[in-house]
Amino acid sequence: MIIPMKKIFFSLALSVMLASAASAQCRAFTKNRVLPNLSGYIQNENYNAALFMEGDEAEVLMTFYGGKDYRLVVMAHPVLPEVEFEVLDTNDELLYTNKTATNKSSFDFRMANTQQLKVRVRVPDSGGTIVRQGCVTVVAGHKEK
Repeated sequence: MIIPMKKIFFSLALSVMLASAASAQCRAFTKNRVLPNLSGYIQNENYNAALFMEGDEAEVLMTFYGGKDYRLVVMAHPVLPEVEFEVLDTNDELLYTNKTATNKSSFDFRMANTQQLKVRVRVPDSGGTIVRQGCVTVVAGHKEK
């Protein structure tokens, strides 16, 4: 079957516009809902945000420098179930999980030595008939001690 070039161009243009709109949605969500949770901390240059669907999981490798206090904020758009996240070292040893924490969206900690940590993010499947999609953002801020 031969597909006319007009249809290919239209499909490609539509895909680019939807990706651009999703990116803008995540930037707006991060600016308005996530960054205020870093109050008192200096935001790192890392900006990690993506569209997630229920059941999605991702891992982000981040560098944290010794001698600084950090706040890690992980938030999902309200249409999604409450996001779960874990902080692991590079040997996959669990250092923190928000499953048992009272504050489910942030984690404050102090780094003794510079090291890379993995932040594993998971959006639970709600089991509903409609699979929802929304932005999930992972940001970190620091304070000099």
